This record gives sequence, structure tokens and C-alpha cells, in this order.
Amino acid sequence: MMMTIFAWVAGFTVLGIIAMAVWLYEPDKQRAALEEIYAGEYRIIDGVRLRLRDTGPSDGQAVVMLHGFGASLDTWEDWAKALSTRYRVVRFDLPGFGLTGPDPTGDYTDARTIKILGDLMDQLDVDRASLIGNSLGGRIAWNFAAMHPDRVINLILISPDGFASPGFDYDKQSETPLIMRALPYTAPRSMLKANLAAAYGNPDVLSEASVTRYHDMMLAPGVRPAILARMSQVILREPGPTLARIQAPTLLLWGEKDGMIPISNADDYLQDLPNATLVRLPGLGHLPFAEDPVQSLLPLERFLSGKAP
Repeated sequence: MMMTIFAWVAGFTVLGIIAMAVWLYEPDKQRAALEEIYAGEYRIIDGVRLRLRDTGPSDGQAVVMLHGFGASLDTWEDWAKALSTRYRVVRFDLPGFGLTGPDPTGDYTDARTIKILGDLMDQLDVDRASLIGNSLGGRIAWNFAAMHPDRVINLILISPDGFASPGFDYDKQSETPLIMRALPYTAPRSMLKANLAAAYGNPDVLSEASVTRYHDMMLAPGVRPAILARMSQVILREPGPTLARIQAPTLLLWGEKDGMIPISNADDYLQDLPNATLVRLPGLGHLPFAEDPVQSLLPLERFLSGKAP
């Protein structure tokens, strides 16, 4: 009898998701229209058409920026402008996001993204770089630094992902929440705005222009199914042994009001990273470079210059 009840509940849940998807249906936007609005150049790397921006002096020390889940290279705009006066700044839409869009292989594992990062650096003739990564991008950055110590000058991790949170286990494929299965058909702007606001220490700072950009990128061709595919392929590994291999000087930047990955997680990184310094950012959330690009950049600039952050 109990199994019958569960079957009925599951059936009604699925019907509810289908009804919501139909009611809130939003088609993809035209790629050509989005490419006119959001600047970028394109390169084919391992069969993926990557959208990127490469700014600053071509002979300057390279800085490569890796964005977080659901974001795009545009999230770094303020920092990139400031850093490009001195450094060669490379940023790109990770496969499955933004105007890079889907990976034709359907592979969204960290290993695939790390290979694409290395091959992009090769194609751009960047032998060594300082890596800056936020959230998902942070996880890619610290894994790359462990695998390729000779290619990383400095490592800057901003609220990096990597340690398992409640409900997630190491060495186990993650389960995609049932409600997310409607994502390929719908992407309500109001829901997206609420999720973005939660990433800010002060939600009032979130601009409508930023919400529009995130929404546009979510509606780029093929992005929503790619996001679901990436979520289903995540398998976290216990980070300690990998972090311990990192040789590069490492700066941890963390908003004290981060509601996505709490600053208490910094202790886990400090325990395992051999050469790391933590800078706490009072009042800021998960996206300090967007919330307060001026103040949050100061410790990074000092760190890149070889000074104490």
C-alpha cells in the first residue's frame, strides 16, 4: 500500500513539473542576436567553440579567470578592465555555459574542462598564468594547479567549490533534483533574480542589467540541457590529497556573508593547502568581484604584485 502511495505522489509530482514547464515555457534565444549584444572572440578548442576575451598587453604576465556555475566571462568585467592595464587577462565561457554553449561530446566532467583549459592556454601561447577561479571555476582552478604545477604562477580561489556539503557524498554521482528537470523548457527571470540575490551580501547591489545578462545566457542555445548534463556528471573526490600537491602561492578570497559556500569552508582549504593565505571580505557574498569590485580587488592586486594581501 505504501509503495502505491509513493507511486501516486511521484506521478503527481512529475505531472506538476510538466504543467509548470508548459506554463512557463521559454524558448532559446537566437545565437546571432546574443553575439551582437555580448562581445567576444571565438576559438575552436578540442571541438568546442569557446567564447573568450583576451585583453591587456600581449607580453604581460597572464591571468586566466574561471567563472562559477551558471555564469559567463562577463561576470569578471570590472576586475578584467582594471587588471588589463598591467596583465594579459584571458577569460572564457566554460563549456555548457554562456555563448560557448554545449560541448559536442556531451562530456562536462572536471577532467574534460581541465583539458580544455590547458589546450586553450597552449593555443594562446600562454605557458604559465595566474589562475583566478570562483565557485565551480575555483574547483577547476585548484585541480588544474595540482595537475600542472609548472603552468601556474599564482592561484586565487574565490569561495571555491570542492568539499562535499550536506546531502552530497564523495565518489558518488550526484542526483539532479526533480524540479530541475523542467530547466530545458523554462527559466523564469524572477526565480533567477532571487537566486542571484542570495549570492550577494547586500542584494540591493544586484542590478537589473546583471539579471538580464544571466537570463540571456541561460537562454542561449543548448545551455539549459548542458547545465543538467553537467549536474548529473559531478562526482566529488575528497580534496585533501589533491590540494596538498599544489605548489603555487594561493590566495583565498571569501565574502563573510557568502550564503552559497560559507566562509567556514575556508578552514578546510587552509588545513590542506601548503601555501595559502585567507582574506576575509566583510559584508560581501559569493560574488565579491561583482558586488564590490573596487574593494575586493585590492588584496588580489597586492597578491599578484608579490606583496602581502
